[in-house]
Amino acid sequence: MFKKPTLKKIGIGLVGLSMITIAEARDQIRIVGSSTVFPFSTAVAEEFGRSTGFKTPVVESTGSGGGLKLFCAGVGDNYPDITNSSRAIKSSEIELCASNGVKNVIEVKVGYDGIVLANSKEASQLSFSLQDIWLGLAKDVVVNGEIIPNPYQYWNEVNPSLPNSKIEVLGPPPTSGTRDAFAEIALEGGCTAYPEVEALRAKDNNRFKALCHTIREDGAYIEAGENDNLIVGKLLANPGAIGVFGYSFLEENSDVIQGSFVEGHEPSFDNISDKIYQISRSLFVYVKKAHIDSVPGIEEFLNEFLSEKAMGDFGYLAEKGLIPLPAPELLIVQNKADNLISLKN
Repeated sequence: MFKKPTLKKIGIGLVGLSMITIAEARDQIRIVGSSTVFPFSTAVAEEFGRSTGFKTPVVESTGSGGGLKLFCAGVGDNYPDITNSSRAIKSSEIELCASNGVKNVIEVKVGYDGIVLANSKEASQLSFSLQDIWLGLAKDVVVNGEIIPNPYQYWNEVNPSLPNSKIEVLGPPPTSGTRDAFAEIALEGGCTAYPEVEALRAKDNNRFKALCHTIREDGAYIEAGENDNLIVGKLLANPGAIGVFGYSFLEENSDVIQGSFVEGHEPSFDNISDKIYQISRSLFVYVKKAHIDSVPGIEEFLNEFLSEKAMGDFGYLAEKGLIPLPAPELLIVQNKADNLISLKN
C-alpha cells in the first residue's frame, strides 16, 4: 500500500544536522500515548518486528493527553515518532505542536471502541441511563431545578431501580482520552436531559461544559491511573465497585467481569460496531511526518497497522477487541496514510 521510503539529500545546515542526528542515533520507532490503543499498537509492533527486517517499535502507555504532550514537544531523536490516542487531537494540541516545530502531523483513524462501566461477575449486572451516570458522577447536579453540589452517595438515590450500594467508580485520570471521551459522550449526554442545562448552554458554553464534564472529587470517583488492567484487578477485589475503561479490557477479562447496559444496550462487539451502544468513540494514531525519512520503518509500520491481516473483520486486532473500520472507511484512511496527508495547522 505504501511507497517505499526514500532518503532525501540534505544540505549541511541546522535542519540537515538534525535529521542526520535522528537517523544515526535511533533506528527504532518510538510510540507513546493512549492506554486503550496500547494493546493494539503493541500487537502491531510485535508482528511488525517478527515479519520485517525492522526492529520492534518501543510502545509506552502514557495516556492520550500525556502522549500528545510528548509528541508535540519537538522534532528530533528525543521526541516520539507516533502517539496513540483514544480521542481526536484538540486544536490546542495542534497549536502546541506547531509552536514546537511539529508542523506536519498525519492523523490515522484505526478503529472504534466502546467505553464500558464494568463490575465483578460476583455482583449483579447493572443497567444505567446516561442521566444516571451523570447524576452519579458529576461534581454538581440539578435537583429540583437548582444546580447544587452532588448529594448522592448511593446508586438507588440516583435511580430507585439501581442497587442500594455506595457509588464507587474507578476510572482514568484527566490525561486519559478515555476520560475525555467519557465526559463528552456519557456525562454530557446525561446532563443535557435537563432544560436548565440546555438554557445554560445557550447562555454560557464554558459554564455548560464545566457543569456537564466535571467529575466529583469527594471520593466517589477514584482516579486509578492509566493502567486499565489495574482497574480490573481492583474490581475483583471489590465487587461493589465499578470500573470505567475501554471495551477491549472487558473482552479480555469477560470470564470475571461484566459490562453494564447503557440506555438498554449491552457493550458488545456488534453493538459498538453498529453504533447501538451509545458510549463509543474513534481511536487514532498520529504520526510525525518529519521523522518518516529519518527513523526507519514508520511507513511500513502504518502499512502493517492498516493491513487486512491486522484490521480486517477476522484480523488479529479484532481478536483483541478492536472494532474495525467498515471497508469503505478503511479505504479512505488507507489512502490518506498512503499519501501522507497532514492535518492543517
